[in-house]
Amino acid sequence: MKRLNAGSLSLAALANKPLSTTLNLILMTMGIGMMTFIFSVSTQLERRTGQDAAGIDLVVGAKGSPFQLIMSSVFHIDIPTGNIPLEEAGTLRANALVAQVIPLALGDSYQGFRIVGTDTSYIEHFNASLAQGAVFTAPMQAVFGAQAARETVAKVGETFAGSHGLTMGGELHDHAPYRIVGILKPTGTVLDRLVLTPVASVWRVHETDPDEPHAPGAEQHHELTALLIKYRSPLAAVSLPRWVNSQPQLQAAQPALEAARLFKLVGAGADVLRAIATAVLVIAALSMFVALYNALEERQADLAILRALGASPGKVLRLLLVQGCVLALAGALLGWLAGHAAVALVAGWMAEDQDFALSAWTLLPQEILLPIVALLIGCIAAAIPAWRAYRIDIATTLAR
Repeated sequence: MKRLNAGSLSLAALANKPLSTTLNLILMTMGIGMMTFIFSVSTQLERRTGQDAAGIDLVVGAKGSPFQLIMSSVFHIDIPTGNIPLEEAGTLRANALVAQVIPLALGDSYQGFRIVGTDTSYIEHFNASLAQGAVFTAPMQAVFGAQAARETVAKVGETFAGSHGLTMGGELHDHAPYRIVGILKPTGTVLDRLVLTPVASVWRVHETDPDEPHAPGAEQHHELTALLIKYRSPLAAVSLPRWVNSQPQLQAAQPALEAARLFKLVGAGADVLRAIATAVLVIAALSMFVALYNALEERQADLAILRALGASPGKVLRLLLVQGCVLALAGALLGWLAGHAAVALVAGWMAEDQDFALSAWTLLPQEILLPIVALLIGCIAAAIPAWRAYRIDIATTLAR
Protein backbone atom coordinates (compact mmCIF):
# COMPACT_ATOMS: atom_id res chain seq x y z
CA MET A 1 0.00 0.00 0.00
CA LYS A 2 1.32 3.38 -0.92
CA ARG A 3 2.44 5.32 2.14
CA LEU A 4 0.92 8.81 2.39
CA ASN A 5 3.16 11.51 3.78
CA ALA A 6 2.51 15.23 4.27
CA GLY A 7 3.76 16.02 0.75
CA SER A 8 1.58 13.53 -1.10
CA LEU A 9 -1.45 14.37 1.05
CA SER A 10 -0.90 18.10 0.40
CA LEU A 11 -0.69 17.58 -3.37
CA ALA A 12 -3.85 15.50 -3.29
CA ALA A 13 -5.63 18.20 -1.29
CA LEU A 14 -4.54 20.90 -3.74
CA ALA A 15 -5.63 18.79 -6.71
CA ASN A 16 -9.02 18.33 -5.05
CA LYS A 17 -9.59 22.12 -5.26
CA PRO A 18 -8.43 22.96 -8.81
CA LEU A 19 -10.18 26.33 -9.10
CA SER A 20 -8.88 27.66 -5.79
CA THR A 21 -5.40 26.23 -6.44
CA THR A 22 -5.25 27.78 -9.92
CA LEU A 23 -6.40 31.18 -8.66
CA ASN A 24 -3.75 31.23 -5.95
CA LEU A 25 -1.08 30.13 -8.42
CA ILE A 26 -2.05 32.92 -10.83
CA LEU A 27 -1.88 35.58 -8.10
CA MET A 28 1.50 34.38 -6.84
CA THR A 29 2.81 34.10 -10.42
CA MET A 30 1.72 37.66 -11.20
CA GLY A 31 3.36 39.14 -8.10
CA ILE A 32 6.67 37.28 -8.46
CA GLY A 33 6.67 37.85 -12.23
CA MET A 34 6.33 41.61 -11.82
CA MET A 35 9.10 41.66 -9.22
CA THR A 36 11.38 39.64 -11.52
CA PHE A 37 10.68 41.95 -14.45
CA ILE A 38 11.39 45.10 -12.40
CA PHE A 39 14.63 43.65 -10.96
CA SER A 40 15.90 42.58 -14.38
CA VAL A 41 15.08 45.72 -16.38
CA SER A 42 16.11 48.31 -13.77
CA THR A 43 19.37 46.51 -12.92
CA GLN A 44 20.36 46.08 -16.56
CA LEU A 45 19.60 49.73 -17.27
CA GLU A 46 21.59 50.94 -14.27
CA ARG A 47 24.53 48.64 -15.03
CA ARG A 48 24.66 49.66 -18.66
CA THR A 49 24.42 53.35 -17.87
CA GLY A 50 27.29 53.05 -15.40
CA GLN A 51 29.47 51.26 -17.97
CA ASP A 52 28.73 53.83 -20.68
CA ALA A 53 29.53 56.83 -18.47
CA ALA A 54 32.50 55.34 -16.60
CA GLY A 55 35.58 57.55 -16.69
CA ILE A 56 33.81 60.60 -18.14
CA ASP A 57 33.78 63.46 -15.65
CA LEU A 58 32.29 66.22 -17.78
CA VAL A 59 30.71 66.72 -21.19
CA VAL A 60 31.09 70.04 -22.97
CA GLY A 61 28.73 70.96 -25.79
CA ALA A 62 26.51 73.67 -27.17
CA LYS A 63 24.08 75.60 -24.98
CA GLY A 64 20.81 73.80 -24.30
CA SER A 65 19.57 71.04 -22.07
CA PRO A 66 22.38 69.36 -20.06
CA PHE A 67 20.25 66.19 -19.91
CA GLN A 68 19.98 66.16 -23.70
CA LEU A 69 23.72 66.75 -24.03
CA ILE A 70 24.50 63.72 -21.84
CA MET A 71 21.92 61.52 -23.57
CA SER A 72 23.27 62.41 -27.02
CA SER A 73 27.01 62.42 -26.32
CA VAL A 74 27.46 59.70 -23.66
CA PHE A 75 24.56 57.29 -24.24
CA HIS A 76 23.88 58.23 -27.89
CA ILE A 77 20.09 58.11 -27.47
CA ASP A 78 19.08 61.68 -28.20
CA ILE A 79 19.64 64.52 -30.66
CA PRO A 80 22.66 66.75 -29.92
CA THR A 81 22.14 70.28 -28.62
CA GLY A 82 24.21 71.73 -31.48
CA ASN A 83 27.85 72.21 -32.41
CA ILE A 84 30.76 74.10 -30.87
CA PRO A 85 33.85 75.62 -32.53
CA LEU A 86 36.80 73.28 -33.01
CA GLU A 87 39.04 75.80 -31.24
CA GLU A 88 37.33 75.06 -27.92
CA ALA A 89 38.89 71.60 -27.88
CA GLY A 90 42.36 73.17 -28.00
CA THR A 91 41.47 75.61 -25.25
CA LEU A 92 40.30 72.84 -22.94
CA ARG A 93 43.29 70.61 -23.75
CA ALA A 94 45.54 73.46 -22.64
CA ASN A 95 43.66 73.80 -19.33
CA ALA A 96 45.77 72.54 -16.42
CA LEU A 97 42.70 70.99 -14.78
CA VAL A 98 41.98 68.72 -17.75
CA ALA A 99 43.70 65.36 -18.18
CA GLN A 100 42.00 64.22 -21.40
CA VAL A 101 39.67 65.59 -24.07
CA ILE A 102 37.89 63.20 -26.46
CA PRO A 103 36.22 64.94 -29.43
CA LEU A 104 32.89 63.79 -30.85
CA ALA A 105 31.33 64.82 -34.17
CA LEU A 106 27.81 63.49 -34.80
CA GLY A 107 25.29 63.92 -37.55
CA ASP A 108 25.05 60.75 -39.65
CA SER A 109 24.18 57.10 -39.23
CA TYR A 110 24.35 53.78 -41.01
CA GLN A 111 21.33 51.46 -40.86
CA GLY A 112 20.29 53.09 -37.58
CA PHE A 113 23.74 52.92 -35.96
CA ARG A 114 25.39 56.26 -35.28
CA ILE A 115 28.52 57.28 -37.12
CA VAL A 116 30.74 58.98 -34.56
CA GLY A 117 33.64 61.14 -35.64
CA THR A 118 36.31 60.91 -32.96
CA ASP A 119 39.93 59.81 -32.44
CA THR A 120 41.45 56.56 -31.23
CA SER A 121 41.39 57.74 -27.61
CA TYR A 122 37.63 57.05 -27.62
CA ILE A 123 38.32 53.36 -28.38
CA GLU A 124 41.06 53.26 -25.75
CA HIS A 125 38.72 54.86 -23.20
CA PHE A 126 36.52 51.72 -23.30
CA ASN A 127 39.56 49.38 -23.35
CA ALA A 128 38.23 47.95 -26.60
CA SER A 129 40.27 45.59 -28.74
CA LEU A 130 39.99 44.55 -32.36
CA ALA A 131 38.26 41.37 -33.48
CA GLN A 132 39.25 41.96 -37.11
CA GLY A 133 41.27 44.46 -39.14
CA ALA A 134 42.88 47.59 -37.75
CA VAL A 135 42.03 50.94 -36.19
CA PHE A 136 41.38 53.83 -38.57
CA THR A 137 44.38 55.94 -39.51
CA ALA A 138 42.94 58.22 -42.20
CA PRO A 139 39.69 59.98 -43.07
CA MET A 140 36.83 57.88 -44.56
CA GLN A 141 38.02 54.76 -42.76
CA ALA A 142 35.54 53.23 -40.30
CA VAL A 143 35.66 50.81 -37.38
CA PHE A 144 32.45 49.05 -36.35
CA GLY A 145 31.37 48.17 -32.84
CA ALA A 146 30.51 44.51 -32.31
CA GLN A 147 26.71 44.87 -32.37
CA ALA A 148 26.75 47.33 -35.26
CA ALA A 149 28.92 44.95 -37.30
CA ARG A 150 26.77 41.93 -36.46
CA GLU A 151 23.44 43.54 -37.32
CA THR A 152 24.62 45.30 -40.48
CA VAL A 153 26.67 42.25 -41.59
CA ALA A 154 29.67 44.56 -42.06
CA LYS A 155 32.91 43.06 -43.42
CA VAL A 156 36.40 44.46 -43.34
CA GLY A 157 37.30 45.88 -46.75
CA GLU A 158 33.72 46.71 -47.74
CA THR A 159 32.49 50.23 -48.37
CA PHE A 160 29.25 51.89 -47.31
CA ALA A 161 27.56 55.27 -47.45
CA GLY A 162 26.27 56.98 -44.35
CA SER A 163 22.83 58.59 -44.28
CA HIS A 164 22.09 62.07 -43.06
CA GLY A 165 20.59 62.25 -39.58
CA LEU A 166 20.73 59.96 -36.58
CA THR A 167 17.85 57.69 -37.51
CA MET A 168 17.22 55.41 -40.46
CA GLY A 169 15.75 56.88 -43.64
CA GLY A 170 17.97 59.93 -44.08
CA GLU A 171 19.49 61.07 -47.36
CA LEU A 172 22.42 58.91 -48.44
CA HIS A 173 25.87 60.51 -48.64
CA ASP A 174 26.89 58.18 -51.48
CA HIS A 175 29.30 60.79 -52.85
CA ALA A 176 31.68 60.01 -49.94
CA PRO A 177 31.72 56.28 -49.07
CA TYR A 178 33.48 54.94 -45.99
CA ARG A 179 35.76 51.90 -46.07
CA ILE A 180 35.53 49.42 -43.20
CA VAL A 181 39.02 48.79 -41.78
CA GLY A 182 38.21 47.12 -38.45
CA ILE A 183 35.61 45.48 -36.22
CA LEU A 184 35.83 45.65 -32.43
CA LYS A 185 35.25 42.87 -29.93
CA PRO A 186 32.15 43.23 -27.71
CA THR A 187 32.66 45.56 -24.75
CA GLY A 188 29.21 45.59 -23.17
CA THR A 189 29.13 49.38 -23.59
CA VAL A 190 27.67 51.94 -25.96
CA LEU A 191 30.75 51.41 -28.15
CA ASP A 192 29.23 48.14 -29.43
CA ARG A 193 26.44 50.11 -31.16
CA LEU A 194 28.58 52.75 -32.87
CA VAL A 195 30.45 53.19 -36.14
CA LEU A 196 33.67 55.10 -35.47
CA THR A 197 35.63 57.22 -37.90
CA PRO A 198 38.05 60.14 -37.69
CA VAL A 199 36.43 63.53 -37.07
CA ALA A 200 37.80 64.65 -40.45
CA SER A 201 35.55 62.08 -42.15
CA VAL A 202 32.41 63.79 -40.83
CA TRP A 203 33.66 67.17 -42.02
CA ARG A 204 34.60 65.80 -45.46
CA VAL A 205 31.24 64.08 -46.00
CA HIS A 206 29.33 67.30 -45.45
CA GLU A 207 31.79 69.69 -47.07
CA THR A 208 31.82 67.69 -50.31
CA ASP A 209 28.08 67.01 -50.48
CA PRO A 210 26.96 68.37 -53.89
CA ASP A 211 23.43 68.86 -52.56
CA GLU A 212 24.52 71.23 -49.79
CA PRO A 213 25.51 74.88 -50.37
CA HIS A 214 29.07 75.68 -49.33
CA ALA A 215 30.34 79.10 -48.47
CA PRO A 216 33.89 79.95 -49.51
CA GLY A 217 36.31 79.17 -46.72
CA ALA A 218 33.86 76.88 -44.93
CA GLU A 219 36.69 74.49 -44.18
CA GLN A 220 38.15 77.19 -41.93
CA HIS A 221 35.26 76.79 -39.46
CA HIS A 222 35.20 73.18 -38.46
CA GLU A 223 32.97 72.24 -35.57
CA LEU A 224 32.54 69.44 -33.07
CA THR A 225 29.39 68.17 -31.39
CA ALA A 226 30.78 67.57 -27.90
CA LEU A 227 33.93 67.03 -25.86
CA LEU A 228 34.25 64.26 -23.28
CA ILE A 229 36.44 65.54 -20.43
CA LYS A 230 38.44 63.65 -17.82
CA TYR A 231 39.62 65.73 -14.84
CA ARG A 232 43.25 65.87 -13.82
CA SER A 233 42.29 66.36 -10.16
CA PRO A 234 39.11 66.55 -8.03
CA LEU A 235 39.62 70.32 -7.84
CA ALA A 236 38.47 70.52 -11.46
CA ALA A 237 34.95 69.44 -10.47
CA VAL A 238 34.58 72.68 -8.54
CA SER A 239 35.85 75.24 -11.00
CA LEU A 240 35.83 73.77 -14.52
CA PRO A 241 32.02 73.40 -15.02
CA ARG A 242 31.58 76.98 -13.79
CA TRP A 243 34.20 78.27 -16.22
CA VAL A 244 32.70 76.33 -19.14
CA ASN A 245 29.18 77.59 -18.43
CA SER A 246 30.47 81.18 -18.36
CA GLN A 247 31.57 80.87 -22.03
CA PRO A 248 28.99 82.23 -24.48
CA GLN A 249 28.86 79.13 -26.72
CA LEU A 250 29.56 76.34 -24.25
CA GLN A 251 27.63 74.27 -21.77
CA ALA A 252 28.97 71.79 -19.18
CA ALA A 253 27.01 68.70 -18.13
CA GLN A 254 28.05 66.12 -15.55
CA PRO A 255 27.14 62.50 -16.46
CA ALA A 256 26.76 61.40 -12.83
CA LEU A 257 24.29 64.20 -12.11
CA GLU A 258 22.22 63.68 -15.25
CA ALA A 259 22.27 59.88 -14.85
CA ALA A 260 20.88 60.39 -11.33
CA ARG A 261 18.06 62.45 -12.86
CA LEU A 262 17.40 59.68 -15.36
CA PHE A 263 17.18 57.06 -12.62
CA LYS A 264 14.93 59.32 -10.60
CA LEU A 265 12.51 59.34 -13.53
CA VAL A 266 12.87 55.61 -14.18
CA GLY A 267 12.80 54.88 -10.44
CA ALA A 268 9.41 56.57 -10.03
CA GLY A 269 7.90 54.20 -12.59
CA ALA A 270 9.67 51.21 -11.04
CA ASP A 271 8.37 52.18 -7.59
CA VAL A 272 4.81 52.21 -8.91
CA LEU A 273 5.25 48.77 -10.48
CA ARG A 274 6.92 47.48 -7.31
CA ALA A 275 4.01 48.75 -5.21
CA ILE A 276 1.53 47.03 -7.54
CA ALA A 277 3.53 43.79 -7.35
CA THR A 278 3.59 44.01 -3.54
CA ALA A 279 -0.18 44.54 -3.49
CA VAL A 280 -0.64 41.49 -5.72
CA LEU A 281 1.53 39.40 -3.36
CA VAL A 282 -0.52 40.56 -0.35
CA ILE A 283 -3.71 39.62 -2.21
CA ALA A 284 -2.14 36.24 -3.04
CA ALA A 285 -1.35 35.68 0.67
CA LEU A 286 -4.91 36.60 1.71
CA SER A 287 -6.40 34.41 -1.02
CA MET A 288 -4.19 31.51 0.03
CA PHE A 289 -5.17 32.03 3.67
CA VAL A 290 -8.90 32.03 2.83
CA ALA A 291 -8.54 28.95 0.63
CA LEU A 292 -6.63 26.97 3.28
CA TYR A 293 -8.96 28.13 6.06
CA ASN A 294 -12.06 27.10 4.10
CA ALA A 295 -10.41 23.77 3.23
CA LEU A 296 -9.72 23.23 6.92
CA GLU A 297 -13.36 23.93 7.80
CA GLU A 298 -14.53 21.46 5.15
CA ARG A 299 -12.01 18.77 6.04
CA GLN A 300 -12.11 18.81 9.81
CA ALA A 301 -13.67 15.35 9.89
CA ASP A 302 -10.98 14.02 7.50
CA LEU A 303 -8.23 15.48 9.66
CA ALA A 304 -9.83 14.05 12.82
CA ILE A 305 -9.93 10.60 11.17
CA LEU A 306 -6.27 11.01 10.24
CA ARG A 307 -5.48 11.78 13.86
CA ALA A 308 -7.59 8.80 14.99
CA LEU A 309 -5.65 6.55 12.61
CA GLY A 310 -2.42 7.57 14.27
CA ALA A 311 -1.29 10.72 12.50
CA SER A 312 0.56 12.94 14.94
CA PRO A 313 -0.50 16.60 15.52
CA GLY A 314 2.80 17.60 13.92
CA LYS A 315 1.97 15.68 10.74
CA VAL A 316 -1.41 17.42 10.47
CA LEU A 317 0.30 20.78 11.01
CA ARG A 318 2.86 19.98 8.30
CA LEU A 319 0.04 18.99 5.95
CA LEU A 320 -1.36 22.55 5.92
CA LEU A 321 2.06 24.23 5.94
CA VAL A 322 3.26 22.12 3.02
CA GLN A 323 0.16 23.08 1.02
CA GLY A 324 0.99 26.76 1.50
CA CYS A 325 4.67 26.23 0.66
CA VAL A 326 3.93 24.13 -2.45
CA LEU A 327 1.58 26.79 -3.77
CA ALA A 328 4.08 29.55 -3.00
CA LEU A 329 7.09 27.81 -4.56
CA ALA A 330 5.15 26.77 -7.66
CA GLY A 331 3.96 30.36 -8.03
CA ALA A 332 7.53 31.63 -7.53
CA LEU A 333 8.87 29.32 -10.26
CA LEU A 334 6.10 30.23 -12.70
CA GLY A 335 6.45 33.92 -11.80
CA TRP A 336 10.22 33.83 -12.34
CA LEU A 337 9.73 32.25 -15.76
CA ALA A 338 6.94 34.72 -16.62
CA GLY A 339 9.08 37.68 -15.51
CA HIS A 340 11.98 36.70 -17.75
CA ALA A 341 9.59 35.87 -20.58
CA ALA A 342 8.21 39.42 -20.23
CA VAL A 343 11.77 40.83 -20.46
CA ALA A 344 12.31 38.71 -23.60
CA LEU A 345 9.05 40.06 -25.03
CA VAL A 346 10.09 43.66 -24.37
CA ALA A 347 13.59 42.96 -25.72
CA GLY A 348 12.10 41.57 -28.92
CA TRP A 349 9.68 44.46 -29.17
CA MET A 350 12.56 46.94 -28.88
CA ALA A 351 14.95 44.92 -31.03
CA GLU A 352 14.98 47.55 -33.76
CA ASP A 353 15.91 50.24 -31.24
CA GLN A 354 19.56 49.44 -30.56
CA ASP A 355 19.64 51.97 -27.72
CA PHE A 356 17.62 49.81 -25.31
CA ALA A 357 18.86 46.29 -25.86
CA LEU A 358 17.89 43.96 -22.99
CA SER A 359 19.07 40.48 -22.17
CA ALA A 360 16.12 38.27 -21.21
CA TRP A 361 18.01 35.64 -19.23
CA THR A 362 20.50 37.74 -17.31
CA LEU A 363 20.28 36.27 -13.79
CA LEU A 364 20.69 38.62 -10.84
CA PRO A 365 21.70 37.83 -7.24
CA GLN A 366 18.53 39.61 -5.99
CA GLU A 367 16.39 36.99 -7.69
CA ILE A 368 17.34 34.45 -5.02
CA LEU A 369 15.20 36.52 -2.65
CA LEU A 370 12.03 35.90 -4.66
CA PRO A 371 11.46 32.22 -3.72
CA ILE A 372 12.34 33.12 -0.11
CA VAL A 373 9.69 35.87 -0.14
CA ALA A 374 7.19 33.50 -1.76
CA LEU A 375 7.97 30.80 0.84
CA LEU A 376 7.43 33.27 3.69
CA ILE A 377 4.10 34.33 2.18
CA GLY A 378 3.03 30.70 1.86
CA CYS A 379 4.05 29.92 5.46
CA ILE A 380 2.31 33.03 6.85
CA ALA A 381 -0.88 32.29 4.90
CA ALA A 382 -0.92 28.69 6.13
CA ALA A 383 0.13 29.40 9.72
CA ILE A 384 -3.31 29.98 11.30
CA PRO A 385 -5.11 27.11 9.47
CA ALA A 386 -2.16 24.85 10.30
CA TRP A 387 -2.26 25.82 13.98
CA ARG A 388 -6.01 25.13 14.10
CA ALA A 389 -5.44 21.76 12.47
CA TYR A 390 -2.71 21.02 15.02
CA ARG A 391 -5.12 21.69 17.90
CA ILE A 392 -8.09 19.81 16.45
CA ASP A 393 -10.15 17.90 19.04
CA ILE A 394 -10.61 14.36 17.70
CA ALA A 395 -13.53 13.31 19.92
CA THR A 396 -15.55 16.49 19.51
CA THR A 397 -15.06 16.59 15.76
CA LEU A 398 -15.97 12.96 15.18
CA ALA A 399 -19.00 13.29 17.48
CA ARG A 400 -20.64 15.98 15.29
